[in-house]
Amino acid sequence: MIVTVSPNPSMDRTMSIDRLPHGDIVRSHRSYSEPSGKGVNVAVALHANAIDVVTVLPAGGFTGVQMTGMLSDLGVPHVAVPIAQEIRSNVSLVEPNATVTKINEVGPSLDDAEAASLIRAALDQVGADDWLVLCGTLPDGAVERLYIDLVEGAHGRTARVAVDTSGEPLRNVLPYGPDLVKPNAGELAELTGRSLETLGDVVDAAEELRHRGARAVLASLGSDGAILLDDSGCYFGQARVDRVVSAVGAGDALLAGFLAGGANGPRALREGLTWAAAAVQHEGTLYRGGGPRIKVDIRDDLDRNRALKEPCTAAGQPAGSLI
Repeated sequence: MIVTVSPNPSMDRTMSIDRLPHGDIVRSHRSYSEPSGKGVNVAVALHANAIDVVTVLPAGGFTGVQMTGMLSDLGVPHVAVPIAQEIRSNVSLVEPNATVTKINEVGPSLDDAEAASLIRAALDQVGADDWLVLCGTLPDGAVERLYIDLVEGAHGRTARVAVDTSGEPLRNVLPYGPDLVKPNAGELAELTGRSLETLGDVVDAAEELRHRGARAVLASLGSDGAILLDDSGCYFGQARVDRVVSAVGAGDALLAGFLAGGANGPRALREGLTWAAAAVQHEGTLYRGGGPRIKVDIRDDLDRNRALKEPCTAAGQPAGSLI
C-alpha cells in the first residue's frame, strides 16, 4: 500500500490562453478543474496505473466538498479530515509554447486538533513495509512538526517514508531519516546553498542531503532529467520528449512512477522518468496513464562535468525555466 498525504491540497483551475499581456483582459479558450495537491497528484497517477493507494487530506468549505467529490468520481480511495476553513484554489495559465503561469493561494490554517486529526488519519492507514508519501507545502497553523511526527510515526510502524517538499519543512525533517526525498534542482540548490551548474554539482548537493539524514535522494532536473542516489549507487536518467504541453505535475508523476517501479535503483528511475515524460505531453495537473512510447536512457557512469541546460543559483532560482 502507498499512502499519500497532502496537508495543503487545492482545486486546480487550468486555463488555456493565447498570450499573457500584463494589465490587459485575457480570454481563455479552454478551461477545466481538477483535484490537486502533490499527494493527490501522486495518488491519482498510481490509481490510474492499478497501484494500491489511498490519499489523506484536509477538506473544508465548498472547495473541500468539490475536491472529495471529484476524487470519488475518479475512484481514488481517500480519507478526508474535516477542517473549519476552506481549502485553497489555484489557477494555471497555459500558453501555446507550454509556458505556465501558476497562481497559488496560501490555503487554510489548521489548529492543533485538526493537525492531530490529520496525523492520526494518515498513520491509521499505514502498515509494515507500506510507503507514506508526504507531499507539498504546509498550511498555516499548528503544523510545525507535522512532517516530523508523520515520519516518526510511520517508522514506528516499520513503514517507509518519502518526502516531497521544500524550504524549512524539508530542512527540518531531514534529521529524522526519511527513506526518500525528492527535491527539484531549485529546491536542492536553495537547501544546500550551492549553485548547480553541472551534474557533479547536483550529485554533491544530493550527497549532502544524505549526510543530513535522507536515505535516498531523487533529484528532478526538468529537461536535464533526474539523478538518483541511494544505497545501490548513483544513476542519471533522461527521457526524450518531442513536445511539451504542460510541465505542471511532472515531478509528481516522476515520484509516482518511481514508487510504482519499486522505489530503488535504475529500474525505478526508468519508470519514474517514463511517467514524467508522458505527463508533460498531457494537459493539466493530473497524470492518468497512457501516452506515446518514451525512450529513457539510464547511466551509472554520469559525466560530472556535463553542464545543466537549466542551472540554478545558490538561492534556488533557475537561470532558465525549470520544469
